[in-house]
Amino acid sequence: MKFMFRLAVLLAAVSIYGQEPVKLTRAEQETFLREAKIEKMRSARKGITDSQQATLFDGKLRHDASVQSIDIAKSEFKTDKGTELNFKDSFKFNIAAYRLDKLMDLNLMPVYIERKIAGKTSSVGWWVDDVIGDEADRKKKNMTPPDVDAFNEQMYCVRVLVQLTANVDANQGNLLTDKNWNLWIIDFTRAFRLTRTLPNPKDLVKIDRKFLKALRELNEPRLAEALRPYVTNDEIKSLLKRRDLIVQHFDADMAAKGEAAVLCNLPTR
Repeated sequence: MKFMFRLAVLLAAVSIYGQEPVKLTRAEQETFLREAKIEKMRSARKGITDSQQATLFDGKLRHDASVQSIDIAKSEFKTDKGTELNFKDSFKFNIAAYRLDKLMDLNLMPVYIERKIAGKTSSVGWWVDDVIGDEADRKKKNMTPPDVDAFNEQMYCVRVLVQLTANVDANQGNLLTDKNWNLWIIDFTRAFRLTRTLPNPKDLVKIDRKFLKALRELNEPRLAEALRPYVTNDEIKSLLKRRDLIVQHFDADMAAKGEAAVLCNLPTR
């Protein structure tokens, strides 16, 4: 019975080329990205990590995916923000960030899995359906969400996730909005830094109630089980130190301003 139901779902789902987007669970998306045949590859055009856009087909469903195989580690690296020590730029962090998102039940990221593509171990991510633009596009075109509060609550939580993962390359081009005004954050290849401070604590304005509860419940064994082998023990310990600072920040804000001024509820997707 379950097989027939899933088959019906897959047969009803159509390609991103022209009609309604597919409606699969995250587990089904993971399976598709891992097993579907790659029909073609081309440059994704945006970003600096040579991202690729792939079209996958499993005999029933055709859908696009992002592919990143970058995996660089340097003792120091010069950027426009200065010299960064213990620099890493790795596809592994996309997968780790997605697993963290899933562990805390946020659903702020598309699915990412590991797969070997053209001989290179890579992260393969679900191409977000019905994107109306990235955050830079939205602001340039002056597109206003129909529910500004709901959109802002997503943005607050995205910013918390960026601080938690120390994603130093988070930018407006990596924030995508779909036609339902769901906000998605992509590209964590420069996340999971060893810093034990918050990159931009001023970005911590509000947080979803369940998100804060999930942060309190994180611990080293749970993170190690979920995120290995994509992050090191030191990267997990640093994440937990940042978690402590985030929780302390919101606890202090709630004590000073009250819960209503600090806590929000992520819209159901």
